[in-house]
Amino acid sequence: MDPSSINVPNVKNMTIDNITENTILINSQGENERVRYLFERLVTHLHDFARETRLSTPEWKTALDFLVSVGQISSDVRHEFILLSDILGLSLLVDAIDHPKPQSSTEGSVLGPFHSHEAELVPSGGDISSDPKGDPCLVLCTVKDPSGNPIEGVKIDIWETDSSGHYDVQYSERDGPDGRCVMTSDKDGKFWFKAIVPVSYPIPHDGPVGKLLKLLKRHPWRPAHMHFMFEKKGWDHLITALYIRPDPYLTSDAVFGVKDSLIESLGKVSGEQAKEYGVPEGTALITRGFVLVSEEETEKLRDNNALKAMADLFPGKKVKLVDHLPVPDLD
Repeated sequence: MDPSSINVPNVKNMTIDNITENTILINSQGENERVRYLFERLVTHLHDFARETRLSTPEWKTALDFLVSVGQISSDVRHEFILLSDILGLSLLVDAIDHPKPQSSTEGSVLGPFHSHEAELVPSGGDISSDPKGDPCLVLCTVKDPSGNPIEGVKIDIWETDSSGHYDVQYSERDGPDGRCVMTSDKDGKFWFKAIVPVSYPIPHDGPVGKLLKLLKRHPWRPAHMHFMFEKKGWDHLITALYIRPDPYLTSDAVFGVKDSLIESLGKVSGEQAKEYGVPEGTALITRGFVLVSEEETEKLRDNNALKAMADLFPGKKVKLVDHLPVPDLD
């Protein structure tokens, strides 16, 4: 970039009191309204944090070194930054803001760091786990709209750990995907599969995020759960999970993913179901009806929530939406 092509504004003599104003001024030259607004709020809160806490130089350096270590341990199969976002509650917060759900629909949960694009397409009735030590589990599901109409052709990503609490991608020597699959809902909105009963497990805590949890005197455990991700054009993208009761970590999930509406109790396969689905009677059973909402309905709800939130945060200031995202209205 040619420096002569940039119209840089004059800034004032830097002080604790005006550094924020000057930084925002320098950052406000770009054409993208949303980027300008994001960095205005980021700088404002970041500087206020430093002032409010009287942040010291050693603390500042420790924080930077921590972020470097998060990057260094990350890989294609270990997303430490997602893990950091999870344990700070940011992941769930962003999902709740960006994908608001009407009361009649299924709530979202965290994606987590172990989703993979390696999962293979499996027809309904397939067995997604090869773990011989896991307790067999039959999972019967439907996906419908809020009016109860089935939705055909929804792509569903499903993934869970093995019986030791590890995802397939955590093993360096593995033959391929295991404990995960992709399915498609049928004309009745149904999909079903054989898996193993989910187990509680600790998130990876041998790295910087684990050290942070220890510093904060927090445990790294997640309650037993199974992940689901739903995708179909015209419908709002849903990332969610089912959490199994009873579990000692339902009220202290390390990544804040649990919601009451997502908690399920294990049932048992009846004699009639055993014949229909080809599993032994008494096998553990999970049944769930998922409800998706349209992209249009979600956009309207998100827009209304955004304008209300901005009015509460900045009373008297004009705000507009650009691509359904709020920015100051300076016109």
